[in-house]
Amino acid sequence: MAAFFLWCILLVICWPLALLALVAYPIVWLFLLPFRLAGIAVHGVFSLLSAILFLPARVLRGPRAI
Repeated sequence: MAAFFLWCILLVICWPLALLALVAYPIVWLFLLPFRLAGIAVHGVFSLLSAILFLPARVLRGPRAI
């Protein structure tokens, strides 16, 4: 909602820039999508490595009381 209000203010102040932002936003979003997917994959790999490294400590700690 805040982004919409900022865009409305930009539309009042400088309408050509607001229209350019409106057209360029989907193009930029599509360009950045592979980087976002790569970030999700890297986060998953680091989570897996962390779980593998901490597995012996979790096994030695034993069952937890609830």
